[in-house]
Amino acid sequence: MNLLKFLKPKPTAPTIDSYGQSASIDPQEIQSLMEWLFASLMSAGYSGRSHLLWYDSENSDPSLEQIVKKVMRREEPVFLYRMGGRVQTPPDGYYWRMMNEHPSMRVYQLEARNPGFLTSEKSGYN
Repeated sequence: MNLLKFLKPKPTAPTIDSYGQSASIDPQEIQSLMEWLFASLMSAGYSGRSHLLWYDSENSDPSLEQIVKKVMRREEPVFLYRMGGRVQTPPDGYYWRMMNEHPSMRVYQLEARNPGFLTSEKSGYN
């Protein structure tokens, strides 16, 4: 199985897996954010897989914590869109960095507190 992983062609564009997307979000807003995130990843030269969590602190989904822990091990960028007043509690040793580049001020990237294992450094995307 690992041999097949090496034989796969390297992706030429980023992919964004989305989790916790709620019907309470305007589809136009979803599309706008996905386009912005895709363009940001492309301009950073990142062509791998990334992950976007739609997090509502007023109606949180406990499965999102497990998803974060799972995708962190893959060393792929993890982003969060905050729909409520707070962000999800990050895993130990990590924090959510607000991405000031997005006008909503609701987009965050998961980053390690210890630069020795900073996920975004390993992925090549900051």
